[in-house]
Amino acid sequence: MSEKNPVAAAAEKVVEKVQEAVRPGNEIPGAPGPEPAVIEEPTKAREPLPPKNDQHGPDTYSPTGQPTGAPRSRMAQDGAYLTTAQGARLYDTDHSLKAGPRGPVLLQDHHLREKITHFDHERIPERVVHARGAAAHGVFRGYGAAAGITKAAFLAEGVETPVFVRFSTVLGSRGSADTVRDTRGFATKFYTEEGVFDLVGNNIPVFFIQDAIKFPDVIHAGKPHPDREIPQAQSAHDTFWDFVTLHTEATHHTLWNMSDRGIPRSYRMMEGFGVHTFRLVNSKGETTLVKFHWKPKLGVHSLVWEEAQITAGADPDFHRRDLADAIESGAFPQWELGVQTFPDTEDQMFAGIDLLDPTKIVPEELAPVRPIGLMTLNANPSNFFAETEQVAFHLGHLVPGIDVTDDPLLQGRLFSYLDTQISRLGGPNFGQLPINRTHAPVNDMLRDGMHQTAVHRGVAPYRPNSLDGGCPFLAGADTGAYIEVPAQIPATGKIRDAAASFDDHFTQPRLFWLSMSPTEREHIVAAYTFELGKCWDQAVKERALKVLANIDTELCRQVATGLGLPVPEASLPSAVVEPSPALSQLGEDWPVDGRIVGIVTDGTADLDGVRQVRRAVLDAGMVPLVIAPAGGTLGPDSDPVTVQRTFTTARSVEFDALLLAGAPAPAADSYGARDAKAAHGAGATTGVDPRLLLMVTEAYRHGKAIGAWRDGAGVLEAAGLPAGSPGVVIGQSSSAALDEVTALLAGHRVWDRFTPAL
Repeated sequence: MSEKNPVAAAAEKVVEKVQEAVRPGNEIPGAPGPEPAVIEEPTKAREPLPPKNDQHGPDTYSPTGQPTGAPRSRMAQDGAYLTTAQGARLYDTDHSLKAGPRGPVLLQDHHLREKITHFDHERIPERVVHARGAAAHGVFRGYGAAAGITKAAFLAEGVETPVFVRFSTVLGSRGSADTVRDTRGFATKFYTEEGVFDLVGNNIPVFFIQDAIKFPDVIHAGKPHPDREIPQAQSAHDTFWDFVTLHTEATHHTLWNMSDRGIPRSYRMMEGFGVHTFRLVNSKGETTLVKFHWKPKLGVHSLVWEEAQITAGADPDFHRRDLADAIESGAFPQWELGVQTFPDTEDQMFAGIDLLDPTKIVPEELAPVRPIGLMTLNANPSNFFAETEQVAFHLGHLVPGIDVTDDPLLQGRLFSYLDTQISRLGGPNFGQLPINRTHAPVNDMLRDGMHQTAVHRGVAPYRPNSLDGGCPFLAGADTGAYIEVPAQIPATGKIRDAAASFDDHFTQPRLFWLSMSPTEREHIVAAYTFELGKCWDQAVKERALKVLANIDTELCRQVATGLGLPVPEASLPSAVVEPSPALSQLGEDWPVDGRIVGIVTDGTADLDGVRQVRRAVLDAGMVPLVIAPAGGTLGPDSDPVTVQRTFTTARSVEFDALLLAGAPAPAADSYGARDAKAAHGAGATTGVDPRLLLMVTEAYRHGKAIGAWRDGAGVLEAAGLPAGSPGVVIGQSSSAALDEVTALLAGHRVWDRFTPAL
């Protein structure tokens, strides 16, 4: 019998260790605080409540990277009494200091001025891009599989490294919706023993542009039009499509964005990519070129377009809520970090693909992704502003063993990120904010500046010196110094140009298109038709069709039909490519951890079955939400079933699957003036609450699994979904229905409901 692959064995050990550490989560996440509120205002003084079990703040390191040994609570405000910022206790914070009860406010009211001044400055400038974000704390454990290609210590076998991960959308402002069609950021801060390493990537492996000098242009084009400041968080407008059809290097990224990748189901079900090619160096000084990949353990899954649109209105915080609730409930998201490796040749090409071109991928069939570690997110931030908003990433935050390449987009980002943080966070000391503090000792000779919180000692912040005993000293390779890999610079003179290998803008988009399943191709056609249909200028639409003609004739024809425009001829011959099955999201089964299952009942039909199926959903690692006509509890006080959603508050988009325990009659509030959803159903003629019928038909239309038992079968009949419809199951019991629904959930959607024309 052959010995088990050592990488797989190491991965299994890491997974076992993580599973052992998993603490029980809340059965129903979302409680606003660690203790229930009371009706009357509390008046007895007490210390601040601790954070919830799922939350913690940054580890306690000094501004100079020294572990303080203090509990994390030291970073939080403390004390039972309200004080000024300097710690003076206050007896009143509801009334300004005035000259008599009705007199003018006095200038000497220092508390008023401190409180209002701080409020006036609560907001820092939001990020120009990636403003809308959500984040979590976690841990990364190396498999040891990267030892032959890099000396980076955090990738060694069994090494545990704290991480902080921020997910985001690119185009929208902080107030935009989560489920817009957009690229997502996937930025990871590793607090390694050798310093901070930031892996700042996206959920799409290629970018719109090949050179950073165009970055302001593509973002200006994608942002709202400058005259009206609309549309928000959308690419469905003229300036975006004008730019990307004139810069055809954007075609590959745009096609990914028009695919289901542009509307992920969850951050937990989203792939991540480093985008660029990096150079790794091992302990012998040997170099390897790599591309970084984050592979989610739950698989890569997406929303359907109508579902994304409804969710943007019904719950604009859908993705950040999903991430936080999953962590709180103990369904910790996990990703494997992997690398594609390539020989570090002089031309930096692989299989005819230019590794320095950020608009190109290397298909996994040509260079498999090799797993090198596992990341688990296991704690939510305790303060959004202090952590999620103030975290500062920079591609220049590197550790020994990891270096950059001459990718022109990467080179520009090395400047831009540092410049951005200085502007957003008020000066060069942003690294001293608790969430950004390194866990390695710092002695940088950098002094003063805005928001300096380190209290430096010594008199000689320069070197060499003798007054401070010569400290700090320079390190060598044998003492952990970061040393850039020596690289030969071509002696070709100064030039503003790109390599000829950057000129092919259509081969890889065609590869992506041909790698999609028929259902995914339908979604791409629909996305292009919608986006271009929102453009006003006819020339922009026609130019976009010419770009599509160079990808695929059928893609162009279908979109042209939707736009009512003639089909143009391709200006280039179609590239001959071999499809890459790894690019499709469909066709496999995945874990169902953290999936949301709605259980519909009115409390009159088989409440024991509801109790049993609710417990079974929890035991399967999913989250059950009981939906009923009204809130409160169902059944006897001795064994109540708590209602989490009502027909008023529930919408199909929140759930991955529905289980129907009964057929509730129209409730007292099921009329249009009270709840507009009631106007969409046929409750009056079927005897079933019309909002439930709307929920079921939407779930069916969006490809979700639906199960019923006993009286619940009546809802399916009322909704026009006969037994035998794809993904619609009727079980003899609640457990039988759940078993079939769980099996369907492993495929994410019931894809048999979609009949592709392509």
